[in-house]
Amino acid sequence: MKNQDLTLLYVFDAIMTEGSVTRAADRLAMTQPAVSNAVSRMRHLWKDPLFVKKGRSIEPTSFALSLWDQVRAPMHELSNAIDASAFEPAESKRKFRIAVTDVLVDLIWQSLACSLQRKAPGIDLYAVPYTQADAFNQLREAHVDLAIGMLTGHDSSLRSIWLFDSEYTLAMRDDHPLAKNGITLKDFLAAKHLMVSLSGDTTGIVDLALSQRGWKRRVAVTVNHFAVVPQLLRESDMIAVIPKIATGGAGYQDGIWFADVPFDLDPTSIYLIWHTRHDRDPGLMWMRQLVEDITKMKWKGCAHCTGKGSAVVGL
Repeated sequence: MKNQDLTLLYVFDAIMTEGSVTRAADRLAMTQPAVSNAVSRMRHLWKDPLFVKKGRSIEPTSFALSLWDQVRAPMHELSNAIDASAFEPAESKRKFRIAVTDVLVDLIWQSLACSLQRKAPGIDLYAVPYTQADAFNQLREAHVDLAIGMLTGHDSSLRSIWLFDSEYTLAMRDDHPLAKNGITLKDFLAAKHLMVSLSGDTTGIVDLALSQRGWKRRVAVTVNHFAVVPQLLRESDMIAVIPKIATGGAGYQDGIWFADVPFDLDPTSIYLIWHTRHDRDPGLMWMRQLVEDITKMKWKGCAHCTGKGSAVVGL
């Protein structure tokens, strides 16, 4: 392979990974005109448009997708081999994208940012909205570097580390008719429910557990983040099954009553997940260890304060 072809493949891989000529230029420490010129050479040599404008973004052609399927794994392996001994956190200018829920951002992001400021001030850290299906696809397509969440039946393209097991609590306003008197299963099923759904689905872990027993609840309202839950509960007769980790926020300190869920609800395991292409990437190995250490440390402190764990998915 000619050196020119290899250089173009590096640029091509960066554009496909980032989905943007501008972001690819940043990733490669090149100017945007230089990347655009490389795209022109690719189109000439490979006899295909490669990228088509779609609104403000670009969309790869069928040829580009087919080529990337063939070259992205070898390209990452080659990059890892070259950079295996080159990663120095204090000198790195890398950008890391992590698919994560708002609850975990609240739990670990400040500690991560502070740790990066001390150890790796040139590294940028981006939080990407998390849903299970999207996060797995984003990992496979290299749109994110890591994901934190549930893991159910993933294929051999993904790797994972267990972080913690989660449990749930039932929340409502403290003067709710069901508060302080003990909630029965009949009360629970008859109530109007507020559900946190990161994907927009109206069926979550609670509904699956209920359906296995032949029961069903009414989901009256859904939201896609946890921060709004306490205010909605304070101003309504709704109840919500939520992660105990979410109850540490200031909004849950006043006017909210907590109770046990009136049936057995299995805890959920939360994992740190990445693609196999990054198994030996020294930068990702370093970031994985940092995220794992901080998450487990913060979770231990959170579990100590709240008594039990929690989940970070649709409920």
